[in-house]
Amino acid sequence: MLTTWRRYAERHSRATEAVFLLLLFAAAGPASQYASHSYSAEGLGWFPGQINAAVACVAVLWRHRCPRTVVAVTAVCASASGGLGYLITPLLLAPVMVALYQLAVRASRRTTQGYCLGVIALIVLTALLADDYGHPLLLKTLGPAFWLVVPALTGAMVQTRRAYIDEVRARAEHAERTREEEARHRVAEERVRIARELHDVVAHHLALANAQAGTAAHLVRNRPEQAERILVELAGTTSSALRELKATVGLLRRPEDPEAPLEPSPGLDRLPELVTAFGGAGLDVAVTTEGEARPLSPGVDLTAFRIVQEALTNVAKHAGVTRADVRLAYGPRLLRVTVTNDRGAVVPGSPPSASGGFGVMGMRERARSVGGTLRADPRPDGGFTVAAELPLTV
Repeated sequence: MLTTWRRYAERHSRATEAVFLLLLFAAAGPASQYASHSYSAEGLGWFPGQINAAVACVAVLWRHRCPRTVVAVTAVCASASGGLGYLITPLLLAPVMVALYQLAVRASRRTTQGYCLGVIALIVLTALLADDYGHPLLLKTLGPAFWLVVPALTGAMVQTRRAYIDEVRARAEHAERTREEEARHRVAEERVRIARELHDVVAHHLALANAQAGTAAHLVRNRPEQAERILVELAGTTSSALRELKATVGLLRRPEDPEAPLEPSPGLDRLPELVTAFGGAGLDVAVTTEGEARPLSPGVDLTAFRIVQEALTNVAKHAGVTRADVRLAYGPRLLRVTVTNDRGAVVPGSPPSASGGFGVMGMRERARSVGGTLRADPRPDGGFTVAAELPLTV
């Protein structure tokens, strides 16, 4: 019911305003005059009391644009009517109450308090000086003060509620924007992570497969048995590449697709398999472990394995050597992973520095993602060193 009336008032704002002003005039004019007749022995004429009520109601029209002026005008009109002998009742004070309410809704609390106290002082003073009816002192003072304070307090409460609603709406909009930005940020991070995984898988296995195929082609005439063994390992390399590609692409599966492949991420437990694969490609890898091996969190385990894998892939592709060293040093809080190789022949078409391309950049990103660091520098006596420090847990 209330919602229906509110919609009607919004659609017919001028008619609603006219009816409101007529009711306000009826209260401040005729109704106040009628209420005062029983106390007045001489009777009250329509002039100028009705004129005061009309001026006050017309002034209320501008309550939204200049509420301070409207409060002053309506207060003066009510005080003048009280001085003519009208009873100072809520009916007479109705225009002033409307003006004070609108002022409290729009102005600051200090402004509202100042105007409210000024109007109360004016009306109470009028009631004390112009009262010929012998009303009690409390009725002449507390009554008008109460009816003037109520709209001021109500308007202040409405202003506070509106400010609260605006703040809640602003927070909701900010939260929505933040949520969208966070979602975009997470999507970008996920894309980078998947791209890094694909790069590591493809670069490693293709480089390994290429090295195995080249070795097999070189040995097929003179050492067919060894070439056959390398070709078998090549099949295993390509099969492993397919499995890891499926596992990586499986990260993109939809929740409603339970058949999508998803395998456990590789870790340092697969390091012997990695060493064997590179051995088949002609790269002898020596692994040294210092300290007591400790369990790693899944993210750190995957990061350490990928760093070793990428570093050995770079050695096989660019260094032109047949040996590389991997050292795993377990400390109280850190795991230090170091991959080194000696000076070797420059492979035709290889980049001038092993730090170029996406490989080293991907290793650094991986290390930073788990709170670690990575360095990739040439050695003073030739060769290259990749050194990473990773926290044992994340």
